Formats: sequence, C-alpha cells, structure tokens
Amino acid sequence: MHPGANPRRRRLVVAASVVALSAGLLTAVSAAPASAAPICAGAGQAPRLVGTVPGAALKGLTVDAGGRLYTTDLVSGRVFRLSAPGAPAVPIAHVPDGGADALAWAPDGALLVGYGSDPRVFVGDALRPGGIARMNVGNLSIRPWVRGLSAADGIDVGANGTVYATNDFGNLIGRVHPGGAVQSAWGTVPSANGAVLGRDDHWLYVSRTWVNPGVSRISTADPRVVQSLLDLGANTMAGPAGLTLDSRGRPVVAFGGAGQIVRITSPGRYCVLGSGITSSIVVSYGRGTRGFSVGHLYRAGFDGCIYEIPGGFDRGAAAAIPG
Repeated sequence: MHPGANPRRRRLVVAASVVALSAGLLTAVSAAPASAAPICAGAGQAPRLVGTVPGAALKGLTVDAGGRLYTTDLVSGRVFRLSAPGAPAVPIAHVPDGGADALAWAPDGALLVGYGSDPRVFVGDALRPGGIARMNVGNLSIRPWVRGLSAADGIDVGANGTVYATNDFGNLIGRVHPGGAVQSAWGTVPSANGAVLGRDDHWLYVSRTWVNPGVSRISTADPRVVQSLLDLGANTMAGPAGLTLDSRGRPVVAFGGAGQIVRITSPGRYCVLGSGITSSIVVSYGRGTRGFSVGHLYRAGFDGCIYEIPGGFDRGAAAAIPG
C-alpha cells in the first residue's frame, strides 16, 4: 500500500489479515471430527439466530443491565449495540487503533473495549500493541485509557477495578491496576484467549486456543499457580476461544473449530450445550429482565452472527460484571 494511503484503510487491511489467518485456522480445524463428548442434560436444541452484523468478524460480547447487547468487529474496529434479539446492530463507537477486541464492564459502569488487534499480534509478546479504551454507554463517548498490553483478546475486571488481559498469539497475561498502571507481564499462559474472573476474584479462568488447547485457571494472588481444568490432548482441533461462567461457577466455552459451545462439568470432562456453529469466538449470558435477558446464553463469531444457545439456559447466570 502506498505510504500516503488513508490510515484507517491501512488499519482495516491489517485487521482483516488477522481475521483471515484466524478464520483460516479455525476453518482448517473445523474439518476435524467433532468430539465424542455427551450432550448436556436438557440441551441439544438448534442455536437460534438473534442478530447479525454483515461483513463483521465479531470478537467481544457482553450485555448491560437493560438487556442491550454489545459486540465488537475485529476488522473495522467498531463497537455495535443491539437493543433486543432481532433488532438491528447499530454502530456506536470506533476504537483508537487496530481491530476492536474484548469487552468488559468497569465498576463505575464504563464499558472497557480492548483494541490493537492487527498483524502486530503475530509476533507474540514482542510489540505489545494492545490497549483498552473506556466508553460511556450513555453518551457514547470513547477515550483511550491504557496501552502496552501484549493484547486484549480476553479481558475481565475485578471488584476493585483491576483488569486482566490475554493474548492468544502470545504467552503474557497483563494486569492493569485501577489507577491505570500496566503490568504487561503479570502472568504466563501460552495462547490464553478468553478471560473471566471467578467468584470473589480468586481465580482468572482462560481458554488456551492454539498451544496445548484446553482451559486453565490462574490464582490472582500468585499467577505462578496455574491449574488446568481441561486438556484436550489429541483433540487439538477444537479451538477453545472465549468463555464465561455459569451460575455454579462452571466454565462455558466456545470451541470455534469444533463448532460447539460446551460446559466443563468437572476437571477433564465437558458436555455440549450447542453445536453446528463453527467460527464461534465468544460467549456471554444476558442481563436484566428484557432484551438479551438474564439466564439466556449468547454466542458471537467471525461469521458476523449472534446466536442464542437454548441448551445453555441457566436461570441464575448473567453477563460478567465486577463483584
């Protein structure tokens, strides 16, 4: 591209290349046979399409207290909002640099938006282009907050405002203190992708996508303490991506390659909540009593689609929020 080309166009091109590589890998792994894991009790229903963002590669997903769903496009760097299932996706913001990544809520109600996803992430932890912006969902203003993270593929926030961020093409897990100080090498888990804090913020749960696929949890008191909850072993083509926790604290994980949404039932065991949707990237429960409401499980992916997973319904489960 000519050096004088529009910077935004350059960002679109480089972000698209990230999607192309990731989607290509997921497409390749989706050719692998599906896992023989059982269907979860009460599950097995077909996923239900509840929203689309044509041409987008959806990466972040969360829901506010009013039942409105937010998602991000890795290609264009835009943040979208859907007011209810079936409603149009409305672009409401654009990240400062690179592709838009994970979403999480801050204790003060700000929506944290990860960004910086472009070919710089392919060199692992060397360049640390990841950033987080703060968005006011009331007036839709967005501003950069911190930079210097390896990436922001998965982010979650503790009750005291501490933020954790992952990089599925690297090894480092970053931590951001409430005042904005960045500790880019807080922890190490190769290819950590999605991120969600457990009850009382004692453990950070992460999926492992490309290296030793599975799911781990890391002690927030001592990141050297890492426990593996699921090792897929020979099933290296599953492609674990984003994850959340159900009302009993069990990880619910998108297997992008296998086209499944699964629940880990005990260490080393899981069952299938929904299937037939390859390129699944992220999952979240709803919130509130209307729209994308509490108890309902939603999935977004590189196909630009948002599905409800009926088999994942859990009356007490809600989108991750601090505390």
